[in-house]
Amino acid sequence: MIPPADMLLFATVVREESFTRAALKLGITKQTVSERIRHLEERLGVRLLERTTRRLRVTGAGVTYSERCAAIAALIEEANSEVQQGKADPTGLIRVSSPVLYGRRYLTPVISKFLGRYPQARVELVLADRRVHLIEEGFDVAIHIGPLNDSSLVARKLGEGAVRFVASPRFLSKHGIPTARELGSARCIGFSAFETWEAEGVKSRIDPILMVNDSELACDAAIAGVGIARVPDILCQEAIRDGRLKVLFGPRPASMRPIHVVYPSRTNLPPKVRLFVDALATLAEPTPSKSRGRRRKVRLTGARS
Repeated sequence: MIPPADMLLFATVVREESFTRAALKLGITKQTVSERIRHLEERLGVRLLERTTRRLRVTGAGVTYSERCAAIAALIEEANSEVQQGKADPTGLIRVSSPVLYGRRYLTPVISKFLGRYPQARVELVLADRRVHLIEEGFDVAIHIGPLNDSSLVARKLGEGAVRFVASPRFLSKHGIPTARELGSARCIGFSAFETWEAEGVKSRIDPILMVNDSELACDAAIAGVGIARVPDILCQEAIRDGRLKVLFGPRPASMRPIHVVYPSRTNLPPKVRLFVDALATLAEPTPSKSRGRRRKVRLTGARS
């Protein structure tokens, strides 16, 4: 087994680009660094560094290995920081942004339990169906639904949200059940003047007969027989069970969208933010668990996020 200390040593050598600087950084001799790197290469059976009198060159295998070693070093540093910061209960304000539907359905019980456990903390929850700028707008964390498009943020996945095509039995009896290829000419409820929907692998341009800016309104309109809606599973489950809505195009969801909690940086993360993120990952579930020992996916997404 490769000693983890040697992996951290190798990451330091690559970062410092020098045996001498790595030795000074770690408080050991240059000879010790050289010997441990040589033993590491022997155990791995791979050349990690090319040595010359003037410089070190990292091999292709060494680059890949150093990235892994650096990631391990970062995790160790984070663990040590968490332990040091976690000695005291979190205090102060945590500013949280969330899409409206997710915030209404899931965050109240999470926040209630969090504040009950940490009474010195305070939470400000802002519901908005848009992507906020965390640093510019002063948020500590945000819920993002859908693809992540900001690589500078740290993201922790909470689950996935299912979206379904639904319509009322009355609507279907009057207009018929469309095929996936007929969706473009069907009467639909959407969120903008023109949208692209995909059903059974077929993409269709939709010109909605009704446009709304809220998923719950879209679901209510579908129940009323206005047209076909594409709405979060959590909104239409009950109406599907009692027969007010029918799922179209088979039992598979129209799409599955990832749900993440994001925050600006992993380094020196305040205890209040780290603990709140942990609470989200543990407690943000759609309904009371029917089998508490099993981990489940969160089944929710908003029309926008």
